[in-house]
Order: sequence, then structure tokens, then C-alpha cells
Amino acid sequence: MPDAQRKFTVSYTNLTIFVNHFTPNKRKIINDPLHGFITIPDELTFDIIEHRYFQRLRRIKQLGLTSMVYPGALHTRFHHALGAMHLMRQSIETLRLKGFPISEVEARGASLAILLHDIGHGPYSHALENCLVYGLNHEDISGLFMQRLNEHLKGELDTAIRIFNDTYPLRFLHQLVSGQLDVDRLDYLMRDSFFTGVSEGVISTDRIIKMLTVAGEELAVEEKGIYSVEKFVVARRLMYWQVYYHKTVLAAEYTLVNVLRRAKYLSENGAALFASPALAFFLANHITADDFRLDPNVLELFSQLDDFDIFSAIKVWTGHQDKVLSELSKALVYRTLPRVELRSEPFEAEYTESLKRNLKERMGFNEEESGYFIFTGSIANDAYIPFRDKINIVDKKGNITDIASASDQLNVAILSKTVTKYFISYPKELVSGNG
Repeated sequence: MPDAQRKFTVSYTNLTIFVNHFTPNKRKIINDPLHGFITIPDELTFDIIEHRYFQRLRRIKQLGLTSMVYPGALHTRFHHALGAMHLMRQSIETLRLKGFPISEVEARGASLAILLHDIGHGPYSHALENCLVYGLNHEDISGLFMQRLNEHLKGELDTAIRIFNDTYPLRFLHQLVSGQLDVDRLDYLMRDSFFTGVSEGVISTDRIIKMLTVAGEELAVEEKGIYSVEKFVVARRLMYWQVYYHKTVLAAEYTLVNVLRRAKYLSENGAALFASPALAFFLANHITADDFRLDPNVLELFSQLDDFDIFSAIKVWTGHQDKVLSELSKALVYRTLPRVELRSEPFEAEYTESLKRNLKERMGFNEEESGYFIFTGSIANDAYIPFRDKINIVDKKGNITDIASASDQLNVAILSKTVTKYFISYPKELVSGNG
């Protein structure tokens, strides 16, 4: 039977996966608002993009609840994955033109590794990481999805998985997937800047890619591209403060986390909750890495979760008899978000306790219930971390220098230091004048 008409079925207990490979034309062009026309390079890539595991990314927003602050931030993980694949192909082409031998198998492996790098994201991206599943991050789950797809594809993803896991001999290919100057970051900084309208995230992606090289088996940048790299590091720092760690974004995402925490608590204690079958499963069970390894159905149920499951449930929970769940859900649905204060030092315990006493008087919540509405935490901004994979700058003589040392500006050296800020969140009505 010709490959174009190949069909297969894989069963896991009561669940059946069916994939139909019959497609008249798999050479597609996608018009991306950021990069222009993106070409799907081969049939394998097309089949993976068409697979329901990957199509799920259309239903997961790249920036979680950031649209509550920046209304345009409605782009998805699907957009980002395609954009990152496009930049990977451009990077491979640049390195080949400079004489670095990269085979077709390796090029396709790197392209598929970056295409699938975010396939393990749960609903609302980072906001709910380690909320529904314990002991696994989205990279771990991406690896599980890649292994599952590889079984279906009879080893076609072997090279991609090795590049993704950093076990392939050409380590610079992994650094293009996951490093301090990878195509993942190049795409999401540009894309998030574009859709939020925050111009501080604009970077010279084309310039950076044209300046890429390999030095000592590591990814590097030619010296004449140093200013573009400096701008990249600065843009990343600014985007974290202005977008990813915006106070109202923090308020929305921590409220979402607390909604799910309360729902899990109620579900595990036998309360009836509206939820899709997949969401109900993760609410009622304490799912760990072992569960994913021992029961193939767990990954299948995870593949059915997306933003729509979560927000549809939250809309219904606004009328739940549990007052904590109801009030938290209303805060998200009606955008009556809590206030967030930021400072460079931790907040005093007495300040937190005074807010909780005020909340008890107004709403009647006990100590445990108040913790869903009044909480503290910290955020750390790491624009550049020198002790990880460094951004190497290569001069004309072949000397390799870390960007923090090579830069003739103070920016990168300063930005290589972690900045930590502490926050406290509480209902606005608790403090006079904040309502």
C-alpha cells in the first residue's frame, strides 16, 4: 500500500488512536503575521502538524491570561511552534552556507525537535504548570508526546528526540532548540512583542541568525553581531518586567492557580464539580510522573486538556455553592482581579495577617480559606545566566568570549545578575481607596 494511503490504529486499553495519512497535497504554505510565508518542508512534518496532539496547541494561548492586560495577546502555542520551526530552518541554512556540514537527517531532526518542543504545555501555558500534574514540567511531557509519536512513526523521530534531549553529537543543534540564544526565544520575543504591542521586545532576529556560527562544537555569534545580541538580552529583561511579570498578569495567573487548587481540594474530597472528562480526571487524582509512565491513558487524557476545558468550567463554578471557588471564579470571569504590590524586600508577616483579619471580618473566611485570596511570593528576572550555556562571541582571530565580557556596554554585565522582587496579592476592597 502506498505511503500516501497508509492508515494505522494503535490501541491503549479502551482508547483508540486513529491517524489517516491520506492527503492529496502535503506541501503547504502558511501565512504567518510575523515571518510571512512559512513552508511545510516535507510530508512527515505535515503529518505531525495535522496530528491531534499538535493541533491541540491551537487551543492553548501562548501568554496565558496576559490578554487581560494586553487585549491583542491571543496568539497560541501553535503559532509559536511554527514560527520557531521557520527560524530553525533559516539557522540551519546559515550554518550550511558557512561550511558546517549538517545532513538532511540532522536538519529535519532539529526542525522537528523545535516544532514539538512545546507540545507538552498544559492549559494556559506556564500558568498551570505543576498545578494539575506533579513532578513533571512541560518539557518532560513534550518528551513523552514525542516518544508516543515516534512509536506511531516507527522511529522517524529518533534524531529529533536525541537533539531535544541533548544526546546528539552535534550539540549546537540542541542549543538552537534550548539555549540562551535559541530560536524558541527569538520567536517568542518577537511574537509576544508583536501581539502585545510592547515595542521593547523588538529584536533583530534576521541579523542574529545571519551572524550565527559554530566554535569549539558550540553555538556562537560572529563578533560583528554583538550589538544585536546585546539588544536581545536587554529586550528579554524588559519583556519580563513589562509583560510576563506585569502586576495584573500576576494577579490573573495566581488567581487561576488558586481556582484550580480549590477545585482539586473539593474534588478530592468528594464534591460535585462541573468539568470535562479529562479535567475531572486530573482534578480527582494526584497525577505524578509515575502515572504517565505506568498508564498510557494518562497522556491521552492530558492531550484532551486545553484552555477551553478550564475556562468553561470556571464560568460554571461562578455559581458553585463553595464560596471560595465561586468568588475566585468570578474574579477571573468578570475581571475583578486582586491588587498586587511589588517591592525589593519580603513583606512583613504582620501586614499579611492584618489583611487576613480584614478579609475574615468582611467575608467570613477562615485562615485556610483566606490563603486563596491573600498570598505572597517572589519573581526572579534572569535575562542572561552566565553559568548556563553561554552566548559565545567569536572574533576574527577565532577567540571565543562570553557576551557579558565581550560587550563594550555595561548592559549585559548588569543584566547577568538576577533581580528578585517580592509580591503580595489581596482583594482590592481590603484597603481603603483601592476599590
